[in-house]
Amino acid sequence: MPAQLEHANFTVSDPAATANWMREVFGWHLRWEGDAMAGGHTKHVGTEAHYVALYNPGNAGTLTNTSYETIGALNHIAVVVDDLDATEKTVLAQGFTTGNHADYEPGRRFYFHDADGIEYEVVQYD
Repeated sequence: MPAQLEHANFTVSDPAATANWMREVFGWHLRWEGDAMAGGHTKHVGTEAHYVALYNPGNAGTLTNTSYETIGALNHIAVVVDDLDATEKTVLAQGFTTGNHADYEPGRRFYFHDADGIEYEVVQYD
């Protein structure tokens, strides 16, 4: 079996708010939450097999020169959905703006940025 991506961990301004919209948009659930490194807090949201770790350092001054201090330190995260149009309606209802719509082989996609400036690609394969 090839390796599988289990989770991605990135720093956000408000793990609870990010987890809430992810649960609403993607249908994920809160897997775990608790104290984290440097006095921070983390929430794990996703499925039983895969999740996103949403970290906030609490007092960012306790960390020096690490990616954990940088909110939105990645290019984008892509999520596959069964119904692209319904997901886009939910994304818009959360107050986000969608763009860069494209039909391509083998599916369709759009992008949006969350409140921390993190870019998400949403894909539906045909």
